[in-house]
Amino acid sequence: MTDFIYSQPVKIYFGTGKRKELGAVLSELGIRRCVLVCGHHFLPEAEKLRNSESRICAVFSGVEQNPQLSGAIETVALAREFQADAVIGIGGGSAIDTAKFAAATALGDGDLLDYYHGNLAFPTERLTIIAMPTTAGTGSEVTQVSVISHGKEKRTINNPAFMPRAAIVDPELTISVPPRTTMNTGLDAMAHALEGYWSKNHQPISDLMAIEAVKTILQNLETAFRNGEDKEAREKMAYASLLGGLSFALPKTAASHACSYPLSEDYHLPHGEACAFTLDSFVHINADERLESLCRAVGLSGTDELAERIAGLKELGGLRARLSDLGEVDLDKLCHDCAVHPLMNNNPVRMDEQALREMFEALK
Repeated sequence: MTDFIYSQPVKIYFGTGKRKELGAVLSELGIRRCVLVCGHHFLPEAEKLRNSESRICAVFSGVEQNPQLSGAIETVALAREFQADAVIGIGGGSAIDTAKFAAATALGDGDLLDYYHGNLAFPTERLTIIAMPTTAGTGSEVTQVSVISHGKEKRTINNPAFMPRAAIVDPELTISVPPRTTMNTGLDAMAHALEGYWSKNHQPISDLMAIEAVKTILQNLETAFRNGEDKEAREKMAYASLLGGLSFALPKTAASHACSYPLSEDYHLPHGEACAFTLDSFVHINADERLESLCRAVGLSGTDELAERIAGLKELGGLRARLSDLGEVDLDKLCHDCAVHPLMNNNPVRMDEQALREMFEALK
């Protein structure tokens, strides 16, 4: 047992039907006016919420799969126009990350591009962030991370300004998620838990949540994929996703996420699929007694079986798993971009360009 510090300031409201308590949460937090952020697909539900809750002044529904800074800029404009004191992000990580960035910058007087590039410190005063995930995967509702793109540039920004005050996790919001997205987001949650566990910055409380998340995902992801109407499986996956977010919030992710960014940017893999692309490879690479202990704790024989289970889930979901699935690959650029990503420094095994080349070549 090493010295550690643990902090988790988000108040979590978890359970079936919790979305119906949004008004009570707004009252508890003293919110008078707020802007709701979501994707196009959620707009009908967002309008219902707006009609039923007078404190929702406006809805921005233009969030893209890889959220753009322009979406945060539009959200900030709405927040300022209606003098909002909160931003609600409803959706996957894209909507929540957009809400985070907008809330963190709305009370500042700088250009959002300067905040984005780190030329300006985030304002000390910010709007309240309320996160309501509709997928079981990102864990963004309990982290201080926002992943935002500006054109082709994609940045992962870690700042306390992005920490939500409240997370409303209602498993019923995930019922309509299609099978492939269920698998993508479920394996994203698996990556969060495993990488939080093997990160160089791991610590005991996060480790416990990581173990529980991995166990719960292994027991429920296939069921949720095959039958999205299975409420128990959806509830368990929402719980596992929440634990996954908590398990990496402090230790941070590592090599699989470092590789996911060039895989998403250059080969257009959705984030969860991009993380899963190398996850079973890194199970082998990072195998040690700690990881073997996790495997035994979740009912597996060892790291080989864990890697096999992840590979099997990828195959079941029809996810891309070989270089040949990506089309023409610039392996030199891919290995370089993965190697220099800051998250690679958190991996317990050093991965330089040559080591990454050997890993990717095994996936041809």
